[in-house]
This record gives sequence, structure tokens and C-alpha cells, in this order.
Amino acid sequence: MIGKLNHVAIVVPDLEQATALYRNTLGAAVSEPVDQPAHGVTTVFVELPNTKIEFLYPLGAESPIAKFLEKNPGGGIHHLCYEVPDILAARDQLKAAGARVLGDGEPKTGAHDKPVLFLHPKDFLGTLVELEQA
Repeated sequence: MIGKLNHVAIVVPDLEQATALYRNTLGAAVSEPVDQPAHGVTTVFVELPNTKIEFLYPLGAESPIAKFLEKNPGGGIHHLCYEVPDILAARDQLKAAGARVLGDGEPKTGAHDKPVLFLHPKDFLGTLVELEQA
């Protein structure tokens, strides 16, 4: 069902510092920050030959990742994103297998302007999983 790893998302307490670290120290191609008001985050993508790293930074005090930073002030891995060819078929297959889809179960538009869903971390080894339609 799942395809390639699309990205690993890391919550960062300082977006400029994280961007500079990957750009200047590791020599990676790093995008400009993009506010994602519908998700309450600002994102930066680090382009790698085989996948991406997504930096997540809170966009306002009500950001859903603000609590993550309260518990993990240094930041850390937030989720893994896998590509699927058909997000609705993947959702239905996962639900039939007992996996929990977060929210109302309907895909939302993600940072890449493609449909996404999140799966409950308790069903996937303690890891929040995002599915993105490829």
C-alpha cells in the first residue's frame, strides 16, 4: 500500500537556526519558509536526493505543535509521511484493519497541496504517520 517515504517532519524551536544548520553545515538545499495557516505551522523543506525533511515551526500560540514544543523544548521528530497512490482506498483499507484515522477521516490539503491523512501513533509503534496521495 505505502510507497516511498515523502518526508520526515521535525518540530524546531528556532526555524532560522534549523535552516542555517542544514544549509550551511550540511550543505543541503533548503526552501524558503511558507506559512500554512490552515495547519497552524510554518514549514521549510530540506530537499535530499531520496526524500525531504520538513521543519515545522508554530504559527501562533494556538498552533497544534506548540504543545509538542512544551513537552520537547529542543524539538524533535514529529511524523513520517508516506506516499500512497489512492488516499481514500488506503484510508478504507487501514480502517478495515483496525487503524485509527485522526480527525474526521476525510483528507485535508497538505503542505504540498495534495490530500493527506494522519494515522494514530498508538497504532504505528508510537509514531504519527501521515499519508499523502502521490
